Amino acid sequence: MPAKDGHFKRKTAHLDMRIDSHHHVWKYSAEQYTWISEEMAVLRHDFWGPQLREIALAANLDGFVSVQARQTLEETDTLLRLADTEPLIRGVVGWVPLVSPELPEVLARYADCSALKGVRHVVQDEPDDQFLLRADFNRGIRLLKPFGLVYDLLIFARQLPAAIEFVDLHPEQPFVLDHIAKPTIQNDQFDQDWEVHFRELAKRDNVVCKFSGVVTEVRDACWDLDSIRRYFDIALEVFTPKRLMFGSDWPVCLLKTEYLRWLQTTEQLASHLSTTEQAEFFANAAINAYTL
Repeated sequence: MPAKDGHFKRKTAHLDMRIDSHHHVWKYSAEQYTWISEEMAVLRHDFWGPQLREIALAANLDGFVSVQARQTLEETDTLLRLADTEPLIRGVVGWVPLVSPELPEVLARYADCSALKGVRHVVQDEPDDQFLLRADFNRGIRLLKPFGLVYDLLIFARQLPAAIEFVDLHPEQPFVLDHIAKPTIQNDQFDQDWEVHFRELAKRDNVVCKFSGVVTEVRDACWDLDSIRRYFDIALEVFTPKRLMFGSDWPVCLLKTEYLRWLQTTEQLASHLSTTEQAEFFANAAINAYTL
């Protein structure tokens, strides 16, 4: 549950832990995962407990936050069942019908599910860039805090102005911004509009941010450390290590990078930080945001 005297409860620092704040699991089915196109052949496989354990062993990770990849209650239930049997899954960000009049009953059903730490809606796919400001959606958001649930913001950079207005409607609700709001990343052009609105959103202390899912927003065929360095530096500056967390977006990241390459890239980007600051970025920010 969020602390009564703040949005995110601060815990004792863990200096030697690694938590991936954003990953997905699925047993692939073309019918159930319609968003995985033919061009995403690398994702048309099962990514489940065995694959998760392989990644954790290779990358020396202590745990993961599993995030929904389908907008169904079946998906939420599946993730919670897996979390019950897989110790590596420290928490789940599921899906609930936020615009449904039945939402109170749905949330009550999950009230005793300690693994459910948050929920999200795939706002990035909504045709209306003002979707976050819908009255029925906001009624649903107001019901989350009493259940101790974080809301994950999944948006594109163009939706940041609406996200700022949306967050301001809920000053006591903890939010997590996924994938630094998905700027358009090009080697020869910086996303200036993203920076302006991203800096503004970061002023809200009830928002923390995931440095995840970044390389899949690179429009060039190849990417390197310099492709994303400026985006990391800005995110670190405005959110600080206490409100910026490491995440992979595995297995979606496989569209652009292997897991270990992404981890090593973020390690290089964060190498100038103190031991305590690195612990915040690689573990404690996620632990505190999701009360893991």
